[in-house]
Amino acid sequence: MKRKLFSAIGTTGLLLSIYSGAAHASEKQYIVQSGDTLWKIAQNNQITVQDLTAWNNLSSNIIHFGQKLLVSPPQVQKKDVSYTVNPGDCLSSIAKKYNITVSDLKSANHLTSDIIKVGQVLNIQAASQVNSNSGNSIQTNDKIKPVSYNVKSGDSLSLIAKNNNMSVSDLKTINGLTSDTIYVGQVLKLSTEKVEATAVTTNVKTYNVDALITEAKKYIGVPYLWGGSAPSGFDCSGFINYVFNKQGISIPRTVKSIWDDTKTVSSPEKGDIVFFETASGPSHAGIYIGNNQFIHASSSSGVMISDLKNVYWKPIYLGVKRVY
Repeated sequence: MKRKLFSAIGTTGLLLSIYSGAAHASEKQYIVQSGDTLWKIAQNNQITVQDLTAWNNLSSNIIHFGQKLLVSPPQVQKKDVSYTVNPGDCLSSIAKKYNITVSDLKSANHLTSDIIKVGQVLNIQAASQVNSNSGNSIQTNDKIKPVSYNVKSGDSLSLIAKNNNMSVSDLKTINGLTSDTIYVGQVLKLSTEKVEATAVTTNVKTYNVDALITEAKKYIGVPYLWGGSAPSGFDCSGFINYVFNKQGISIPRTVKSIWDDTKTVSSPEKGDIVFFETASGPSHAGIYIGNNQFIHASSSSGVMISDLKNVYWKPIYLGVKRVY
């Protein structure tokens, strides 16, 4: 009887997200319960492990009972006018922490690359002002709702929908999207109003395949971590999601959803995603780098390069898909 009671209390803790008096009114917090992991908390709150680590400034995946975690983007307070770079930080994690874009963060701090160093002070207030004054939304005057949006690095359909007071479903319907995949430079309609012809740009693939592969190889040797989606530890889909995101390409988080949202091709080319059936259906994936090789986060060895003709991988090879 005691065991059942403890279980019920634990379940309640998992499902309950509370507001703390110390938090901003719109910041949602969660209190860690016995048996929790970052992966479980992220899943229950429909966010990613990467979001959790960025919003809570975590340097590892270790959490403890009673710890308070933000499960929604932190609000930029007036006192948050600057941020000092810590070990393990990158522009994307800092941008997510303050709910701004990498592009605005770079613009406000006059950065010409994604390279930052420990101890560097970044202006957050100026970046948030750049974000609020951004001209990416096309409009005829201040009182008219924008009718289109130009996708920037770090964007996702959910973030764009939230910022424009609409649902992801409506955003996808208006733009005829069949998946959640978007890319930098893509123009999305925010309403059914006609957009001026001069404001429309051609949707083209803007990432470089060789740069994608170079980025992926940077993480060779990073250990495998179930639910991991950061350089401290990756699972297979978290690794793919992270590498594509670094090139400005937003793709789904799980192997099955990546499989569903990408285009089937007959033979792999560099930058394609190869899939394997380690369980029922697509359950493992990697990025094809040429010469029958692919780079992936292996559960046994972490991020590594393997051969499609390997005696283990060849029999369970499921197929290849392309992001565009």
